[in-house]
Amino acid sequence: HPHTLEQLGVVSVEQVELIGVDDMDIDDESNVNTAIVNVKFTPTIPHCSMATLIGLCIRVKLLRSLPPGRFKISVQIEPGTHASERAINKQLRDKERVCAALENKHLAGVVNKCIRNGMTTQ
Repeated sequence: HPHTLEQLGVVSVEQVELIGVDDMDIDDESNVNTAIVNVKFTPTIPHCSMATLIGLCIRVKLLRSLPPGRFKISVQIEPGTHASERAINKQLRDKERVCAALENKHLAGVVNKCIRNGMTTQ
């Protein structure tokens, strides 16, 4: 049976932090304040080969779901939970690398499928 990332313990509400939202009227489009959405996730194993893809899917889902220009998005691996956490976090922070990854039709298709299916594993 497919499981969601939440069911696998990869991401949880406790790992999502909103900074600066209290001072922001989300419905007011003239509001120029920027809030931060910080999401940390925990790969299922320390050498999880899907960690970069999971982080990319979370980032893309947030980018597509939140009002443009109103939120700074940070997606990173929970400290101490992956052997390559520094390298993967660097990739996920790099906007140019994220854009380049999504220009790859195959990878963009995988990301879209993950998001469309509620980010479940097969």
